[in-house]
Amino acid sequence: MSAEESAENASKNTAEQASGATPKTPEPSGVDLARVALRAAKEQARARGDAAQQKKQARRGGLRSGARADGRDPQPLGSAINRLITERGWETPAAVGGVMGRWPQIVGDDLAKHCVPQRYDEDERVLTVQCDSTAWATQLRLMAPQLVARLNEDLGHGTVRLIKVLGPGGPPRRFGPLRAPGSTGPGDTYG
Repeated sequence: MSAEESAENASKNTAEQASGATPKTPEPSGVDLARVALRAAKEQARARGDAAQQKKQARRGGLRSGARADGRDPQPLGSAINRLITERGWETPAAVGGVMGRWPQIVGDDLAKHCVPQRYDEDERVLTVQCDSTAWATQLRLMAPQLVARLNEDLGHGTVRLIKVLGPGGPPRRFGPLRAPGSTGPGDTYG
């Protein structure tokens, strides 16, 4: 490229910028066009092959077993369950269910004896834990940030946002001279 051509191109670019026109995106090169065409051809060939396979199976009277492996062969239970979990999008609930099963290993035996996970709200990402005494509920509330960090480290970032700690729940008081309508009685005397 000569000096005159480069000066002319530079003046065109400054004129386009001054007029507010956006520079054009580069056209796809021959290599990019070839890749796109190859991908489209492969997809069309795959679709034609699938259609031919279905026609062939329909003429034979449906699917038949053969010497080669196909999708109808028996599979190990673990891989079948993993495939089902992935297809249905149950990865997070299954992981949280695994945490509930491994609760003593995650929080320690002392805490696991007194605090039990109840449920997990997937929309709110809140794990609800029931404690058998107010002292253990207070202890768990103090440990909640470290526990959330440990759970997210195990399950993936952002899986558990908050731990909701429930104290002990006693049976509702039905009778008594000082009972207010709608109350459940003193909830803290059972812990």
